[in-house]
Amino acid sequence: MNFDNLHEILRSLYEEMMPLCTDMAGVAKGIAGLGALFYVAYRVWQSLARAESIDVFPMLRPFVIGLCIMFFPTVVLGTLNGVMSPIVKGTNGMLQEQTFDMKKYREQKDRLEYEAMARNPETAYLVSDEAFDKQIEELGFSPADLATMTGMYLERGAYNLEKKVRDFFRSIMELLFEAASLIIDTLRTFFLVVLAILGPIAFAISVWDGFQSTLTQWVCRYVQVYLWLPVSDLFSTILARIQILMLQNDITELQNNPAFSIDASNGVYIVFLVIGIVGYFTIPTVSGWTIQA
Repeated sequence: MNFDNLHEILRSLYEEMMPLCTDMAGVAKGIAGLGALFYVAYRVWQSLARAESIDVFPMLRPFVIGLCIMFFPTVVLGTLNGVMSPIVKGTNGMLQEQTFDMKKYREQKDRLEYEAMARNPETAYLVSDEAFDKQIEELGFSPADLATMTGMYLERGAYNLEKKVRDFFRSIMELLFEAASLIIDTLRTFFLVVLAILGPIAFAISVWDGFQSTLTQWVCRYVQVYLWLPVSDLFSTILARIQILMLQNDITELQNNPAFSIDASNGVYIVFLVIGIVGYFTIPTVSGWTIQA
């Protein structure tokens, strides 16, 4: 399963939903126009009542907001996305680089593990069919040889079963790890679409007195949700870097210490995957980054 294609589908979904902002802008124009009328009228009446000169500059606010509503997809969303998209691309590039290095070191470690076991006469038959067949041919048909042969078959079968179970569990955990990232991206896309569609209404309401904070709250919420994916990519990058350091340590031990056991390292690797899965689901709620829209 290629998760990169699924992330690309979510990005395409966001772009296809953006025309709905234009439809909502029609309703927002009416709300903003009525709010601008009361906004300007109230301040003009207030200045006239106090016999003060009319300050025109503060009255430009509703008209600027009106322009933002009219060109909401390009002016507002285009500006915000244009500013923050390099952050998304940068963190994704870091993650892809670390993931590539991790796969390279993992292949090297697996090769060194195989070579280390193949060099050891006591474990060579577990990983090498040639060594296993050679030892079987050297045995006779005495009761002791038959018992030894049976033990070799059982040990080889147990080793292969353990390796398959370990690889299967690791594959499942890696799949869940990727799925957690996709869930975060799906929730992020959903809330971004909702915020984008309701954005013109939020801007229109902010024209009315007492609701000015609606605009800043919408911008803050949009930026927070947009950064969910970069934060999750940074989290994954850190975990991938930790795994790379572990793999480098295992490679060094395998090269310098023939008696080094790799089982403990495999267990720690799975533990970090579990930490990553749990961490993904806490990203939207840490540091006040709630998923409430």
